[in-house]
Amino acid sequence: MGKPTGFKEFDRKKVAWRLPVVRINDYDEVYTEPNAKQLQEQGARCMDCGVPFCQSNSGCPIDNLIPEWNDLVYNDRWQEAIERLHKTNNFPEFTGRTCPAPCEGACVLGITNPPVTIKNIENAIVDRAWEEGWIKPEPPTMRTGKKVAIVGSGPAGLSAADQLNKAGHEVTVYERANRIGGLLQYGIPNMKLSKKVVQRRVDKMTTEGIKFVTGVNVGKDIDPKELVNDSDAVLLACGATKPRDLPIPNRDAKGVHFAMEFLAANTMQSVHADQIGDRFISAEGKDVIVIGGGDTGTDCIGTALRHGCRSLVNFELLPKPPAERGADNPWPEWPRIYRVDYGHEEAEAKFGRDPREYQILSKEFLVDDEGNLTGIKTVEVQWTKGDDGGWKMAEVEGSEKDWPAQLILLAMGFLGPEQYVADSLNIEVDPRSNFQAEHGRFATNVDGVFAAGDCRRGQSLVVWAINEGRGAARAIDIYLQGSSNLPAPGITLGTSLEIG
Repeated sequence: MGKPTGFKEFDRKKVAWRLPVVRINDYDEVYTEPNAKQLQEQGARCMDCGVPFCQSNSGCPIDNLIPEWNDLVYNDRWQEAIERLHKTNNFPEFTGRTCPAPCEGACVLGITNPPVTIKNIENAIVDRAWEEGWIKPEPPTMRTGKKVAIVGSGPAGLSAADQLNKAGHEVTVYERANRIGGLLQYGIPNMKLSKKVVQRRVDKMTTEGIKFVTGVNVGKDIDPKELVNDSDAVLLACGATKPRDLPIPNRDAKGVHFAMEFLAANTMQSVHADQIGDRFISAEGKDVIVIGGGDTGTDCIGTALRHGCRSLVNFELLPKPPAERGADNPWPEWPRIYRVDYGHEEAEAKFGRDPREYQILSKEFLVDDEGNLTGIKTVEVQWTKGDDGGWKMAEVEGSEKDWPAQLILLAMGFLGPEQYVADSLNIEVDPRSNFQAEHGRFATNVDGVFAAGDCRRGQSLVVWAINEGRGAARAIDIYLQGSSNLPAPGITLGTSLEIG
């Protein structure tokens, strides 16, 4: 797998991003064109490690055949590489751009050296495949006559649709927004995932026979019971779209917004040139504070910079992560370490410092006499481990501070799916308000209705959404046909794949 001595001969070298001072002036993707020789050298670093933890449960949720396509790239066999990549991943151009790469965190080489640049190689394979014309529509050769309705066109809904269409079922995907893609379209900014890349894959799926219906909010514009009555199976893949709020004084201040309000409106107007009126939220000339880290917080940072904000701060409640793994975070767990993402790099290039402030607790939004946001009051906190092993937070006396802000974005994650579809169908939910359905079966308490993705498991990664969509497709295929030739994702190494 790769070159036997490659990990000793070649250092890790990622595909570079465009210069931050250049890229903050546009919404184009941040990536540069990869060098084929560099990627082959990186593929050569993949070790013959015996047990490839990169594609195990601790690594890739969809069991990507990573050592195989690393080796194929090293040997300049790119067309075979995309064939192996598509065996497990319907949309490698999405994961190659947006996934945080738990596979790299589980890379065996990463025990002693920087891991293989798996994510870069994956993205290069699929981009080259599109450029070379190797990815073409492949409509099914037969149809079963069975109809499946899918609610939601995010990565879970799309992967399920792709798999079910391959099995010969007639698939219709319903999306309440005006374009297909869910969070791929309106949750992730164009500079990280071009909407042309999303549309390219949707166009292929349309050609293959999948029907997409946009601008229809199931549960409001159409009764979910109609879908159940008119379909042989229904899949709910409507995401976890209920944002976590910050209920502190003056929460209704003009200038406090949820992150997705800001990001979605920006994509609509700045990328698609939609006329959305006052729904667009501008950061131009403003002191901006983003509350919450993670990918969504970073995306808010990058977008605010492109608007031309005056200043930018990012509050994080937890302490600054260590530079290297802690003793309580061993390999092959996901390394909880300090990272600099594209938005942080851009903010430092513009303002001369990393925008993140750690161990900050928000106490009160500050407003003027007309209710306009003028800032926020905070206090520093300290974290200590109690006798029970749990972490406890305490405010630091005398550390109160007022920060100026005319725009504050709440990027603190999501609490679960909106409930109106579940209420209409009497779907049972778990204690976290997610639709109740066992992973592997994906069946709800209502016969013929299944659930997958963030609405079932809670807020998670794009790669986990693909896992869920593929798994739900197989479960639905078995429900409709009695057995299935579709693969089951997320299989533990050493277990066999049972069909039917």
